[in-house]
Amino acid sequence: MSFRVPGCHLSRPSLPSHIGIVPNEPAVRSPAPQPQLRVGGTMDPRVAEQPRTVVVQPTTLCPMDCTYCYLLERHLKQEMTVEVASAIANAIAPTWDSIEVVWHGGEPLAVGSARFVELLQPSESLRRAGHVRHKVQTGGGRPITNAWCDVFEQYDISVGVSIDGPRELNGHRVDRGGRAMFDRTVAGVEALKQRGIPFTVLAVVSQNSTAHATRILDFLRDLGTRWIGFNVEAKEGANSDAQTPSTGDAQRFWRDTFEWCRVNDDVTVREVANLLGFLALTDAQREADSQHDPIPTIAWNGDVVLLSPELLGISSTTYENFVAGNVLKNDLATIVERAGDLRYVQEFTSALAACKQTCEFFSYCQGAHAGDRYFEHGTFAVTETDHCRNSVQAPALALAELLHTRSGE
Repeated sequence: MSFRVPGCHLSRPSLPSHIGIVPNEPAVRSPAPQPQLRVGGTMDPRVAEQPRTVVVQPTTLCPMDCTYCYLLERHLKQEMTVEVASAIANAIAPTWDSIEVVWHGGEPLAVGSARFVELLQPSESLRRAGHVRHKVQTGGGRPITNAWCDVFEQYDISVGVSIDGPRELNGHRVDRGGRAMFDRTVAGVEALKQRGIPFTVLAVVSQNSTAHATRILDFLRDLGTRWIGFNVEAKEGANSDAQTPSTGDAQRFWRDTFEWCRVNDDVTVREVANLLGFLALTDAQREADSQHDPIPTIAWNGDVVLLSPELLGISSTTYENFVAGNVLKNDLATIVERAGDLRYVQEFTSALAACKQTCEFFSYCQGAHAGDRYFEHGTFAVTETDHCRNSVQAPALALAELLHTRSGE
């Protein structure tokens, strides 16, 4: 009996359109060469000069206090000015292909719909020309009102909602008073559905939810989404002391997810689609090195970090707080072009070579994400991380186990 997953589209693995966004997907396998990042004075083939995703932080504030949140400044109200938003619009290189601009946070809706429109205006001509596409990732920390729905429709904004599953499995998502966010998040989803606005879902998989993949997937499908991305809880930023899922439990979660997808053809699960997309490539395509999106992430004050949005707001004297530049002073093309001078970028690209030599999963994940290396080990010059084991290796092993089991039927 062959194993197949209807409804999960076969496509090349791609970088996230979110952080925490959205980011957990392997690097891009480009059909044609792109300009490459200069590292240490030479051309490094693993990092593209042109980003596909730019993450923007309209505010550091989040009314929520999720137990696994990595954001250190979520209790501070630091908001982006129109001056910085204008600088971002001006910083996007006119020669670049279409860019997805992901408004993250904090809670992006915390700035209010009127203020958000003011931040959108500087890039409106770029949007109308098809040069940028907007996405908002919200955790429900502020209500999704009709006014917000008007903004989403008027500016053609894709909406992502963060919710981990049914009420009993959504307990990590609370407000500052420790009160559950479940009802408020679902109310926001209902507001979107009433207006016919589609939405994607990002769900965090914690230790207590690894045994409940089917319940989570059933709930999210019934909630109305047709695209789900799972982020296995990791040690990042303010969540550095987390008790993350074991690899065995993660593998069980992914096995159950593959089984669910086999009989549900109306929902795409990001990790399933990415792995099957990889397996659908030719041998030559699978063995080719991919290019990592530099993912410029722009803080409320214009500071830019690269490679991992989770590095935003993190203090490190060794890595000069990871700041690659500021859009008030330089355009993004210049900031990315000079990234090779940054110690953490140099360490990451060097470590990718070690990954390729030592890891049997490298052809799929291409070294995965930079931030996990730092948060787990304090350096980028390492290879394997919990993220590798739980979000890359575990799904692949789960699928192999399932195929082996079914081959005997």
